[in-house]
Amino acid sequence: MDQNNFDEIIKRSLNIREKYHNLEIQQNGKEWTAEQDALAYLTDAGLIGRNVMSHEKTWSNKNASEELEHKLGENIWWLIVLADRTGIDIKEALENFLTKTENLLQ
Repeated sequence: MDQNNFDEIIKRSLNIREKYHNLEIQQNGKEWTAEQDALAYLTDAGLIGRNVMSHEKTWSNKNASEELEHKLGENIWWLIVLADRTGIDIKEALENFLTKTENLLQ
């Protein structure tokens, strides 16, 4: 994926999160905190585990492939949102992680 595509994914992700904030204000009178976002992310990460179990046929779920694809995308979205909310540049964080890990494994 080139830089421009990732920038567009980040922009779209943050735009969607803003729309969810508007729904939260309508439903609860205030936006979720970064902590609440992190808890929602962890819940979705757990669901990836269950969907992988279904994919591997160790848990029964007829819609596992579709749900796994959705949850993988949603988890990436949450990570972009959490990085933004905590002031971390997700592109830089990923680049730093990849470089550090590549160097460790050489």
